[in-house]
Amino acid sequence: MTKRSTRSGSSSLWWGWSRQTRRRFITGILFISLWIIGFFAFTLYPMAASLYYSFTEYHIKRAPEWIGLSNYVSLFRDRLFWKSLYNTGYMVVIGVPLSLLLSFVCALLLNIKIRGQSVYRVVYFLPSIVPTVASTLLWLWILNPNSGLLNTLLSHVGIRGPNWTRDPTWSKPSLILLGLWGVGNTIVIYLSGLQDVPVVLMEAAELDGANWWQRLWAVTIPLVSPITLFNLIIGVIATFQYFAQAYVLSAGVSPVGSGLGAPLNSTLFYSVYLYQQGFVYLKMGYASALAWILFIVIMICTLVLLRSSEHWTYYEGG
Repeated sequence: MTKRSTRSGSSSLWWGWSRQTRRRFITGILFISLWIIGFFAFTLYPMAASLYYSFTEYHIKRAPEWIGLSNYVSLFRDRLFWKSLYNTGYMVVIGVPLSLLLSFVCALLLNIKIRGQSVYRVVYFLPSIVPTVASTLLWLWILNPNSGLLNTLLSHVGIRGPNWTRDPTWSKPSLILLGLWGVGNTIVIYLSGLQDVPVVLMEAAELDGANWWQRLWAVTIPLVSPITLFNLIIGVIATFQYFAQAYVLSAGVSPVGSGLGAPLNSTLFYSVYLYQQGFVYLKMGYASALAWILFIVIMICTLVLLRSSEHWTYYEGG
């Protein structure tokens, strides 16, 4: 009864439109038809297929065999699953806040009206357009324990540099250093937010006797808090999918494929482990289950951040 009434309502809505409105509607549908086809073919179908595969044992060469929740049960008993989750969490908890802090400080500096300001902005942004593989190879050379630039500089001040990329203790900090080098995009977003801070508010705070730190803490930081939220969510989602740098680093430490996560699984991030299961061991069912767990974790983290943002973000007029 309800379906019939809904269909009848849609039909009456369609025939209630004028001929010109119906023609515009059909034209609009035709214009977005390529997007609709692309969405179904490259987004919705792969998601639905991976959800089905996650409940199967699928090794590409054989047809998928339904095994229910076995892949998910095996995941929670898999030591490397927890290791990859820990490594990824380390990067999210330490790497993302550090990159946001550095980006904000750099944006503050680049917002100062000095001669050559545009040149400095270009210099800070340039590393972010260097291809990921090229920048990772560059940093592998910089962090080389024997002939690298960083350890050479440290040796001049009497400090013996660590074995950055081949020591499990220092491998993740090395990747965080690499990430901090390419924060140009985040700096630009912060810079645009800083330029929207009303000058009137800053002048009023100055007239009230507020010093630089008080103006920064009470005016600037609250007004750019929506930008911080955006950068935080984008950073968290990107870090949960951290792959290319860790893959190149592993290749620099050991032969490609065989040494993913080297040294000693300290760089076995979640996406790297997913890739290893799916494309090295060809366990597509298991990899699909990993992908769906990752999707759920990212969704939960994003919702928590959005919910908590009500307490620390400021929106003008609301």
